Amino acid sequence: MRHTILVLPHRIGWRFAAFFWFLFGLITGIQVWISMIDHHHYVPLLLGYHLMVWEGWLVPTAAIVWLSRRFPVIPIHVGNLLVHAASAVVVAAAHVLYWVGLMLVMRPFDRLNATLSDVRLIPWFWSRAPLEVMLYCLVLGTAVAFDYYERAVKLESSLADARLHALELQIQPHFLFNTMNAISSLVRNHRNDEAVEMIAGLSELLRYTLDHAGRQHVALEDELAILQRYLEIQHSRFPDRMSFSIDLAPDARRAAVPTLLLQPLAENAVRHGIATMASAGVVEVRAYRSDGFLKIEVFNSGVLGDTGRGGIGLRNTNERLRHLYGDHARLDLASANGGVRASVSIPWSEVA
Repeated sequence: MRHTILVLPHRIGWRFAAFFWFLFGLITGIQVWISMIDHHHYVPLLLGYHLMVWEGWLVPTAAIVWLSRRFPVIPIHVGNLLVHAASAVVVAAAHVLYWVGLMLVMRPFDRLNATLSDVRLIPWFWSRAPLEVMLYCLVLGTAVAFDYYERAVKLESSLADARLHALELQIQPHFLFNTMNAISSLVRNHRNDEAVEMIAGLSELLRYTLDHAGRQHVALEDELAILQRYLEIQHSRFPDRMSFSIDLAPDARRAAVPTLLLQPLAENAVRHGIATMASAGVVEVRAYRSDGFLKIEVFNSGVLGDTGRGGIGLRNTNERLRHLYGDHARLDLASANGGVRASVSIPWSEVA
């Protein structure tokens, strides 16, 4: 459910082409039948003949699409234009021959049908060539338009991925600097064992970040496993003032979540909640599925303040959710039960 336009599969494009030529043939056949209604031709045969005539354009359509990519007309190149001009003549001649042959075989006009001796190919070709060339240009223009549309969609997707990656890069040094400051504080206070433990935990977190670089989604159970490691690091900073718990519903284990979605929320809970309190506090994480959405709640003891609303982590988390899910995701921060609760709601999906 990315906030981008999705390119339709190519098979759907060919179904559309088949439907277009079917409709073109049906309309043409009905027009001919109405113009010759006094001749009392057999309608199913007449319509079937015109359907087959114009469905025959499916093969030239495929050839034109290939030629439009092999010899692009934009930017304008005289050599490529000459290739398409020659191809238009060849396609027109081939389709006219197919048209004549089909008429001789199916005989859709009964006794009024031309015989082989009646057919004059050169006049027949010149009378139909303008329409055939126009149709060639129509297909070529459509192919070029779809090609540019696909490029625009891919570019939009690449830009969105680049923005998301930039947001992740902003979060990572922010978290890293905070953790390094905490390690320095432990070393200055001669809590070396705890500092070593925090360094080991930081190493795991960095390894997780590198292993999942470029991936937008991970399984919730993996995200919570690394979140637990992060909370253990923070607990080593506040062993007497912080406790934490993680409650993951069994049916939500394989839910797909953005990489490092929860770490900024937990960091916000510790930095603006636990770290500012003189008394003991808690951080509680809860994740469950509800009405087609994944709900994640991060509760911490403390008081909601202005600094808790506008940190880099929360702002970037909001931006990532907006880029990934558009208006279908929510991040709310509010006072609740003597503390602060961050609530995330994203559309339900599972990792492959």
